[in-house]
Amino acid sequence: MGVVRGEAPDGSRVERLELEAYEEEAEKALETICRDLMGREGVVDVRIHHLVGEFKVGEDLVYVVVAGSHRDEVFSSLREAVERYKREALIFKREFTVDEKGVRRSFWVGEGTRIAADDVEDSSRDA
Repeated sequence: MGVVRGEAPDGSRVERLELEAYEEEAEKALETICRDLMGREGVVDVRIHHLVGEFKVGEDLVYVVVAGSHRDEVFSSLREAVERYKREALIFKREFTVDEKGVRRSFWVGEGTRIAADDVEDSSRDA
């Protein structure tokens, strides 16, 4: 199970995430990953369910389940399932943060990528 983390890579506080998907293509990618991994010896079933919408810190985002005859096959397949869905599924994540000075920003984030999504908003001016 994957959940929304409360801290961004730069140390700012995550307020929420918004996830969007090209749902048809994302589903195809998830199905392909599951089918590929179920072809491995010792793996009985693989399921990936990724949610879309707006999420608060601590809320569930994704469920990845792998069933098999031995934990070695299960754990390696679980890791691969997670790494592959992050690369292959067309799911787009926007992270909304606030830093220690009260500056709110948002970023499009992915594996090793973080791109500013909007202009900086200084919430300390609202006080």
